[in-house]
Amino acid sequence: MEIKVCGPGCTKCDQVYKQVTEALQKSGKEATVSKVTDFQEIAKLGIFSTPALVIDGEVKCVGQVPAEKDLLVWLGS
Repeated sequence: MEIKVCGPGCTKCDQVYKQVTEALQKSGKEATVSKVTDFQEIAKLGIFSTPALVIDGEVKCVGQVPAEKDLLVWLGS
């Protein structure tokens, strides 16, 4: 599983990254989690508002910090 947290590195982006890593621990799933901070790369993903979350190439959340319950569903737990 590949997870991308997209954003410039703001507080909300850091919060999404932290929540993703915590949800992965709770779910027992393994994934590669990366931060995408380059706006051109973010735009190539079709994202024009941050923070955003992309899981296996699918945009799951844009412009907000997702709830933990949503993260766990998206991770398949």
